[in-house]
Amino acid sequence: MLSTTVENTIVNRGRGPEIAGTRITVFDVMDYLKHRWHRDRIAALFRLSSRDVQAAIDYIETHREEVEAEYQRILERHRSYQYPPDVKAKVERSREAANRRLAEIRKRRSGEVSDAEDHG
Repeated sequence: MLSTTVENTIVNRGRGPEIAGTRITVFDVMDYLKHRWHRDRIAALFRLSSRDVQAAIDYIETHREEVEAEYQRILERHRSYQYPPDVKAKVERSREAANRRLAEIRKRRSGEVSDAEDHG
C-alpha cells in the first residue's frame, strides 16, 4: 500500500520528482530535512498535508542514492551559477543597501540600550 501511495503522490513532470498537484519537489523537502525539520513543520511551511510530505520523505528514502546524486548536482549548479553582469550589479547594489540598513538598525539599537541603562 505504501508504494501505491508514494507513486500516486510523487510525480515527475520533467523538473524532478515532485508532490502531485504542486510545484514542490522532493529536493525542496530535502533542504528542510537536512536541517532536521519535522515533517509537520515542513508541511505547514509549504501548506501541504503531512501525508504529502511523508510521501516525499518515503520517496527520498526509497530512492536515496539517485535523489542524493541529483540533489548534489542541483546544489553545485546553484553554487557555480554566474549572474549576467547587469543582474550581478543590481544584486550587489541591493546587498550594499541591505547592509547599510542593517548597520543603521544595529546603531539605533545600541543607542537604545545605552539610553535604557542611563537612569540618571
